[in-house]
Amino acid sequence: MHVGAHTICHERSLGSLRDGRRCAITARFEAHVRDFANGYVAEDALLTAAREHAEELGLAPVSPAAGAALRLVAAAGAARAVVEIGTGTGVSGLWLLRGMRADGVLTTIDVEAEHQRVARRVFASAGLAPSRTRIITGRARDVLPRLADGVYDLVFVHHDRLEYAAAVAAAARLLRPGGLLVLGDAWSGGRLTDPTARDPQTVALREVLKALRDEDGWLPAFLPTADGLACAVRR
Repeated sequence: MHVGAHTICHERSLGSLRDGRRCAITARFEAHVRDFANGYVAEDALLTAAREHAEELGLAPVSPAAGAALRLVAAAGAARAVVEIGTGTGVSGLWLLRGMRADGVLTTIDVEAEHQRVARRVFASAGLAPSRTRIITGRARDVLPRLADGVYDLVFVHHDRLEYAAAVAAAARLLRPGGLLVLGDAWSGGRLTDPTARDPQTVALREVLKALRDEDGWLPAFLPTADGLACAVRR
C-alpha cells in the first residue's frame, strides 16, 4: 500500500513537473509571438513619443501590433469617415489616420481635454492638416447622439469598458452597411478568459462580445493582439 501511494504521488509530481514545463514553454512562446507582432511594424519617433506621453499620464494606449491592425483595416476599407471613442494622446488616432484616405476625417472623442491637447500636438507634428481631425471633448454618451446616422466607415472604441455596450449600440446607428466596429483592450488585461475574474468591466465586456457574436446584425471576429481587438462588420 505504501509503495502504491508513493508511486501515485511520484506520478502526480511528474505530471505537475510536466505541466509546469509545458506552461513555461507556452509562456515563452506567447511572449515571443507578442514581441514579434509588436515589433513587426516598427513605430516611428512620433508614435513612440505619443506612447510615452500616454504612459506618463497613466494611460494604456493600443499596442504597436494593435495600432498596425487599425491602420490595416482603415486602409483595407478605404476609410474616409472614422469615429474614435477615447482619444488618449493620439496613438491609436495616428495609426488610424495613416491608414485612412488622404481626404479622410477622424472624429475623436474624449472626456479629458488635457489628453486631447497632447493628441492635437501629435497630429500637427505628423504634418496632418487641422481639417483631418475633429476633436470633441465630452462624454461619449453625450456626443455620439449628435453624430449623423449611417455615414461612418469605422468606429473604434477604446475607453471605459462599462460603456462599451452603449458605444456598440451607437455604432450600429453610425456605421454604414459594411462599416467596421473595433473594440480595443478586448482581453480586459488578460481577465477575459479567466473564469474567476468577475470585476464589472470584464463582465460587461463578456456580455458585449457575446451580443456581437449572437446578433444577426454583426459579422464578428476576435484579433488576438497583445491587448486584443474585437471586430465586427455591420451587415
